[in-house]
Amino acid sequence: MTESAAALPRPWRGRAGWLRLLGPAFVASVAYVDPGNFATNVQGGARFGFLLLWVVVAANLTGMLLQYLSAKLGIATRQSLAEVCRESYPRPVVWALWVQGEIVAIMTDLAEFVGGAVALTLLFGWPLPFGGVVIAVASLLLLMTRERGRWFEGTVVTLLAVVLLAFLYQTLRAQAPLGDVASGLVPRFAGGESVLLGSGIIGATVMPHALYLHSALTRSHGPRDRRERVLRAQRLDVLLAMGIAGAVNVAVLVSAGALFHGGGSAPGTLQGAYSRYAETAGPVAAAAFAVALLAAGLASSSVGVYAGEVIMQGFLRRRIPRIVRRLVVTVPALVVLALTHDPTRALVLSQVALSFGIPFALIPLVLATRRRDLMGPWVNRPVTTAAAGAAAVVIVGLNVALLTLG
Repeated sequence: MTESAAALPRPWRGRAGWLRLLGPAFVASVAYVDPGNFATNVQGGARFGFLLLWVVVAANLTGMLLQYLSAKLGIATRQSLAEVCRESYPRPVVWALWVQGEIVAIMTDLAEFVGGAVALTLLFGWPLPFGGVVIAVASLLLLMTRERGRWFEGTVVTLLAVVLLAFLYQTLRAQAPLGDVASGLVPRFAGGESVLLGSGIIGATVMPHALYLHSALTRSHGPRDRRERVLRAQRLDVLLAMGIAGAVNVAVLVSAGALFHGGGSAPGTLQGAYSRYAETAGPVAAAAFAVALLAAGLASSSVGVYAGEVIMQGFLRRRIPRIVRRLVVTVPALVVLALTHDPTRALVLSQVALSFGIPFALIPLVLATRRRDLMGPWVNRPVTTAAAGAAAVVIVGLNVALLTLG
């Protein structure tokens, strides 16, 4: 054993120590496999086959870079992105960032809430409002496991595994031609509608609340005097977690492209996608879609509430009881579920609202990680800042186009 390894506390030594350092990226990656991703990727595959597969891959690779920057910010500064913003900007700017951050967290949770309720309706025929209550209670119980060591992270990883396995089954069941799938990796569009849907895929993939949350998860993660070791572990964590999230998104689009494309109009709702899976691939495939939607909705709803706590604590140094935060979203979500005849439409509108929040988290993240006085030896290299800056410009531009053209 080397001297540096021997100096580490016993729980952080060897392979077991590396495993203990993994986990934050898996929690943050839930934002990349939420019901909003399901909706956009299913529509992308149904309308254009495998044409937009390269957009899905590019969006997830971009997310991988940005989540790594967020993780690095937390490790280097021992602060969350919200806390860094509080110390870096004037008070009016901080308050404005907090307000939009809370809106982002609420809209995120609303979308996952709706997705989970729809899944329970598809699986058990429950009324949407009752399904919403079940999701609210279940997500609150899941959040309570945060006080029990790694239970929260372990449960989230399990739910991600359920989503991955469900859509791997869908992809194998679809028997998509590999040559046609590979052709989707060539960057191209086919008219304005494909550009608009490609923008929607990106807008539903990179989520601002995940950038706030990831930095908070890593700020106290691992030994304080071994930040370089922690950072190396987080690179692996991001690679694994975002790789799984990317595989899920690819599987959603590929299965929809193989089963739905050329078979009539694209399903416009989650319920429509469920019916089309049942028609084209059988009841087991439809059930797998609904189970994956339920797992994603439950995990994402819990993470959305968690992100809201991080945002308020970081910007205002204030906390409210978790059950109060849960109710703040549950009540309006139940109203939406009771009054709407198209819950998927409510989900899509929440994604539009989230698009407004992307630059308010993304730009401060890029600016913070390029500051040597803040990051020290972990400051971005110029090429990293250039890549992240280009990603910020493209994402913001595409979301503006989505809002303008949509």
